[in-house]
Amino acid sequence: MSETQDNWTTAGDDGGEERRLFFARPWVFIRGVPSMKFLPPEGPPEVAFAGRSNVGKSSLINGIVGQKGLARTSNTPGRTQELNYFVPDGYSGEAGDLPPIALVDMPGYGYAQAPKEQVDAWTKLVFDYLRGRATLKRVFVLIDARHGIKKNDADVMTLLDKAAVSYQIVLTKADKISALALPKLEAATREAIRKRPAAFPEIIATSSEKGFGIEDVQAAIAFFADGRG
Repeated sequence: MSETQDNWTTAGDDGGEERRLFFARPWVFIRGVPSMKFLPPEGPPEVAFAGRSNVGKSSLINGIVGQKGLARTSNTPGRTQELNYFVPDGYSGEAGDLPPIALVDMPGYGYAQAPKEQVDAWTKLVFDYLRGRATLKRVFVLIDARHGIKKNDADVMTLLDKAAVSYQIVLTKADKISALALPKLEAATREAIRKRPAAFPEIIATSSEKGFGIEDVQAAIAFFADGRG
């Protein structure tokens, strides 16, 4: 994580301790958004998690906030059907009492065990949100380390490039590939995004199961808390 991105640097220094305490506080689910008209008023900065169905978005969010049951996890692709908003507990939502940041768990794109009409509705919701949310500061595009970037991942990145929405690649399930394969995957992914104008160049490899890479994602999120980013 570069110094330009994160003032709450690594665990063990003052910045890392501040970040640890921030994410250790209770977080709560505040709203599920099935369509754009139900979006909350634009207030605190938002970071969103996008990825193919069953890529591990909910597990990663749970790991970031240290709460196993905050975001629902399932082995069934397409379980998340709305934009799900999570914020630190203790904020009223009134003017002047807004949370420093909101985490948004998005419906997975691609395959889902649901009727095509429903999947199309989720996909439209995702794309409309990505195009039109002024408080959206970064999208973490999750890529399964076992499979790499697929066409629908590239399509989402192209949309984000056109909309000038900053995004960062997070490799999930990185413990499922060999220690020799991971650096090669990271290099190939960096090359794939090198000319994409909205892509943040640093890639984060994570494992929700093993816990590695979580602090790096926390640091990337913390950069935008309270509008600091």
